[in-house]
Amino acid sequence: MVHFLFWSVLGFGLAVVYASFFEWLLHRFVMHRPLGSFVYAFRAHTLTHHRIFKADHSYHLHDAKDAHTIPMAWWNGPALIVLMLLPFIGAGWALGSSAVTWGALLAFSAYYSVYETLHWCMHQPGGRSVERTGLFFRLNGHHLLHHRYMRKNFNVVLPLADLCLGTLLLRSKVGFAQANGSTVPDVQPRNIISSAAIEKRYIPGRGEAA
Repeated sequence: MVHFLFWSVLGFGLAVVYASFFEWLLHRFVMHRPLGSFVYAFRAHTLTHHRIFKADHSYHLHDAKDAHTIPMAWWNGPALIVLMLLPFIGAGWALGSSAVTWGALLAFSAYYSVYETLHWCMHQPGGRSVERTGLFFRLNGHHLLHHRYMRKNFNVVLPLADLCLGTLLLRSKVGFAQANGSTVPDVQPRNIISSAAIEKRYIPGRGEAA
């Protein structure tokens, strides 16, 4: 039992790191450009999702008919989980134990579920508990910047790959009309006061806030 738990936990931890890099590669090289004759992901993500949701007020859903463009298609999750799991199936076979595979399966399933949950809440905020956490606040700003700079911030769940591969962007390079809201951080350059910051500093009819 201890042996099984050890390899399960190890498989889970390695799979979370692996998932961050897999998400980065998929997002950058499949969802943002045609992969040979395979253009489904590029059309669904870059040509559709990014056309509707930008980094300004349109970052949040305004037309209910566009809600279906936020999550991936229902079959994407199982397909991606199986694809990510393949090397861990091989590792389990080589080690003579399926524990590492089961740990990875749990990690990939959780990672994909968190991805879909966060991505939905980012583009369609609704006062949910997760939206009131500091972690969501930071990840939301991270993703908002991706909608401003499509060659940056490819991770949604764990920006480890963005950090390691040089695509991490913490603030915008120039001022722009960004989306506002209680769950959206100010991602303007440090020398620019965003409209959200102005709203916090000033109270209508009373001048500057204390």
